[in-house]
Amino acid sequence: MKKYLSEDSNDPYFNNYINLVQEDNLKAAYLAQQSLIDNFFSSISEEQSCFAYAEGKWSIKELLLHIIDCERIFAYRALCIARGEQQHLPGFEENDYARNSEANERPWGNIIAELQAVRKSTLFLVAGLAEEAITLKGTASGRSLTAAAALYITVGHLYHHVNVIKERYLPSGITSSIK
Repeated sequence: MKKYLSEDSNDPYFNNYINLVQEDNLKAAYLAQQSLIDNFFSSISEEQSCFAYAEGKWSIKELLLHIIDCERIFAYRALCIARGEQQHLPGFEENDYARNSEANERPWGNIIAELQAVRKSTLFLVAGLAEEAITLKGTASGRSLTAAAALYITVGHLYHHVNVIKERYLPSGITSSIK
């Protein structure tokens, strides 16, 4: 079991993301993604970033802003829970967020830089949380989870969407050079 996760935060929806994380240590999990963040997205061109694989699907730009939004939201949830918040934290409607993001109006490099900045902030949060705090439980979107679970979800969520980009957005020849 991943370090700091409790059986009480064992939710099937959240586990879809948590199970994508190989590392048992949160700091190691975040550090393992750094080259992915620094290299994968920058290997996608501005033109490719505007592509959506089907009508009604998000563009890669919108997908990356979705990843950023979710990282912010789950880091906030982890912070609240780790600080002992007992209020139920609200859910969010991801399609509303994407629709209002104006992602397709922004330069691709700007969105990548935002991801790098948000991840740096999340790394500071992870490094600053005490072991006792990270095991605390709270409720978000009507589901029980620990601060650690919220942070593992963020890592797995990025892996999930990188896989989606590789499988559905980019032709196989383009992704062969992307790690």
